[in-house]
Amino acid sequence: MSIGRFLIIVATTYLGLLAVTFFIGRVIPIDPVLAIVGDRAPAYVVERTREELGLNLPYWQQFLLYVKGVFQGDFGRSVLTTNPVMEDIRRVFPATVELATLGTLIGALIGVPLGVLAAVKRGSVIDQIVRVIGLIGYSVPIFWLGLLALLVFYARLRWTAGPGRIDVVFEYTFTPITGFYLLDSVLRRDWAAFRDIFAHIVLPASLLGYFSLAYISRMTRSFMLNELSQEYIVAARAKGLSETRIIWAHALRNAAVPLVTVIALSYAGLLEGSVLTETVFAWPGLGLYITDSLQNADMNAVLGGTIVIGSVFIGINLFADLLYRTLDPRTRNA
Repeated sequence: MSIGRFLIIVATTYLGLLAVTFFIGRVIPIDPVLAIVGDRAPAYVVERTREELGLNLPYWQQFLLYVKGVFQGDFGRSVLTTNPVMEDIRRVFPATVELATLGTLIGALIGVPLGVLAAVKRGSVIDQIVRVIGLIGYSVPIFWLGLLALLVFYARLRWTAGPGRIDVVFEYTFTPITGFYLLDSVLRRDWAAFRDIFAHIVLPASLLGYFSLAYISRMTRSFMLNELSQEYIVAARAKGLSETRIIWAHALRNAAVPLVTVIALSYAGLLEGSVLTETVFAWPGLGLYITDSLQNADMNAVLGGTIVIGSVFIGINLFADLLYRTLDPRTRNA
């Protein structure tokens, strides 16, 4: 793929994202002006605010102003917090990244071995168990599983901390550096805070990790079955190589090329799909921020958060595509 074609694809995709979010902001029956000034404001105040926001202009001019603001990082001000939306996003997004990253690590570290085991033991009881685990991960609503996990592991067994990101005891004594609390607690050598932060994140991260595991294990099984049926595997067995070396050093090595792409897409999915998880666990990330903003008719914050998540998803998809083409020379001319 040429650089010019790649840039055209990126620009077209991103403009499509902006067009969709702009359209959503205009068709939703929520007047952004009334959300700012209130429904009891005088008519002249409403009209003046509408002119200041450019909402009295034709749609094509509004869209151009919208695109210009997005590229300048200006999503307007949040009605809920009165801060610039971009400032709010910088504050809450690290929590979402931290949660999704840990969830992806759990999903990959457990899902890949399970998928390999299911492929090697195809048709056995182990294979059926792994497939059932994946099926449950796809079928059970994440919010229901989150509530059940809180009831069992927090309310009954007391194995984990409750909702939130950090206990109130540390809220005013722990000062973050990067916004990633686990990393910050290590950098500050505050091990008491680290234990508390880990106790809060382990349950929602495990929940996201389980859903990531369901996808990764299924795809790993599929890739491994394809590799184990190849002629080079037959040749390796004929040479007398051990089954362990054939599976882990040869089959998994070749399956790792598309598997890297799967893990990257799973990570992108957790970044954009953690809204329900953050809501159930009161996790102060971008998903909860968007949910609270939507409930308070704060459309600047909703659209700003949507654009950020969409941008990250597009970026990770493009990165995964480039990585796949780099690792597999056969696809470079496709």
